[in-house]
Amino acid sequence: MQASIGLSLRRAALALAWALTCPLAVAQGAATAAAGSATPPAGYQLPADPKPDENNAARSKTQPGNNAPFWRGVKESGTVQGFTSLPGAEKGTLIQPFVDYPGSTFTTAGEAWRQVRNDFIIPYGGALLLIALLALAIFYWRKGPLGGHHQDGPPVIERFTPLERAAHWTNASAFVLLAISGIVMAFGKFFLLPVLGATLFGWLTYALKTLHNFVGPLFAVSLVIVLATFVKDNIASAADFTWLMRAGGMLGDGHEVPSHRFNAGEKGIFWWGMAIPGLLVVASGLVLDKLIPGLGDSRSEMQIAHMVHAAGAMLMMTALLGHIYMGTIGVKGALRAMKTGWVDEGWAREHHVLWYEDVKAGKIPARRSQMQAPAAQAAAGQSAAQA
Repeated sequence: MQASIGLSLRRAALALAWALTCPLAVAQGAATAAAGSATPPAGYQLPADPKPDENNAARSKTQPGNNAPFWRGVKESGTVQGFTSLPGAEKGTLIQPFVDYPGSTFTTAGEAWRQVRNDFIIPYGGALLLIALLALAIFYWRKGPLGGHHQDGPPVIERFTPLERAAHWTNASAFVLLAISGIVMAFGKFFLLPVLGATLFGWLTYALKTLHNFVGPLFAVSLVIVLATFVKDNIASAADFTWLMRAGGMLGDGHEVPSHRFNAGEKGIFWWGMAIPGLLVVASGLVLDKLIPGLGDSRSEMQIAHMVHAAGAMLMMTALLGHIYMGTIGVKGALRAMKTGWVDEGWAREHHVLWYEDVKAGKIPARRSQMQAPAAQAAAGQSAAQA
């Protein structure tokens, strides 16, 4: 009796296990048994077998509840757009096609863009900026400001005309605003969000994003003016190769290598820190602002424009950190020259002796605009006061 009960339990357990692991077989067996035991009603037709190419409406009849055609259409909408009554580009695209942007895996375009931004542009761009700041700090600590001539007379050589200074300061102001707002938008969540909190940080980034969008066109126009104004004095010459071979004298005894109006380092900043990355940043920024007709309507165009914009901005900010350093605390008298436009002969002879010799030889006029030298202005002011 006990053996019979044990055998029955084992058979029941095996049947249960088979039913749990093979539900489809159980369902088919039940359907077969039902078909064999009952006669289908008159006019009944078995549903047609599902076909791979049928749409969702047809699939709802062949396999009710199976929405595979719908989700397949969603997945493939990046290559074959679905139907929509909403106007606008890519309204029928729910998932972008698979791509492999430089630095990303082969995945959907949106995910590929996210990988490039978060895994490469943000960490490596931030590291590049920090390395540049650290290098400049070490250089200032070890070398201090370059120059140290004794002023041997009043400023009598016009280094920058009013037009050149106006273009420079307009472009520089726009660049600083763009750089600050861009850094906050890119890195702010790492160093500002924990301090300000989500609400205040959200308002700040929204305001800076709006400022960024409106200052961008001003930067674009002023950049073109700056490039057109200074390009003639930033063409490479034989003296630039000597300057590069000796690193401008900055790593030796401190005596600068002879150069024309701009040395090789300044020319490098002009081309590789302003002109090339600047034009890329401006072009991609105009696409992001949707100011170029026909560009920026699709997500892929915006993603590519953003990657170019962010990478170019990181390179530009890194290069111009050196320019800002040399133009402020790195070289004595450089900031005053850009503020007033004038330098004395000692400064010109120390930092740009080939340019100074051309001025003394009359090849370049010492006064290039209608503005008078500061000494002449002061003398004219004294005369007017005495009168």
